[in-house]
Amino acid sequence: MEIKFNDETLALVQKTIKRYPEGKHKSALLPILHIAQAEFGGWLSPETMDYVASILNIKPIEVYEVASFYSMYNLKPVGKCLLEVCRTSSCWTRGAEDIVNHLEKKLGIKEGETTKDGMFTIKTVECLGSCGTAPMLQCGASFHENLTLEKVDSLLDEYRAAGKQRSYTDMDYKNTL
Repeated sequence: MEIKFNDETLALVQKTIKRYPEGKHKSALLPILHIAQAEFGGWLSPETMDYVASILNIKPIEVYEVASFYSMYNLKPVGKCLLEVCRTSSCWTRGAEDIVNHLEKKLGIKEGETTKDGMFTIKTVECLGSCGTAPMLQCGASFHENLTLEKVDSLLDEYRAAGKQRSYTDMDYKNTL
């Protein structure tokens, strides 16, 4: 399969690049990786990252370094609902570890894995900026705070019934760039 943005997305990518001064096109890397991840199945394959590098006329390693540093980029396929649980101190001391253990038991997978039906992936991430309402998790564009095991069960039921997470594209992500 050839990795190539559709015409509308390519126009958005070019518009994004033009926001930066001449010679500083590499600055567009983060938003373009978001666009690529949304366009190509929710994750960044090596081929996708190579394609982004070619668009920005930078070395592929420069893309790999950035994509592997930030937890918001997925370097392997993820489920329809990516459950990102904050693992930093505020969340961890207020029960995030219990949330992760509960999700693992309930879904029959470990952190970093995806359910057999492709619905859920559990991922622990660094601070999501909700220390005062810990523990919390993010699923797509939705933040869920002050979590309890009962709230987690309810969220799983809601996402399962919807068949997907509320994504950035549901929020018209492309128009926010």
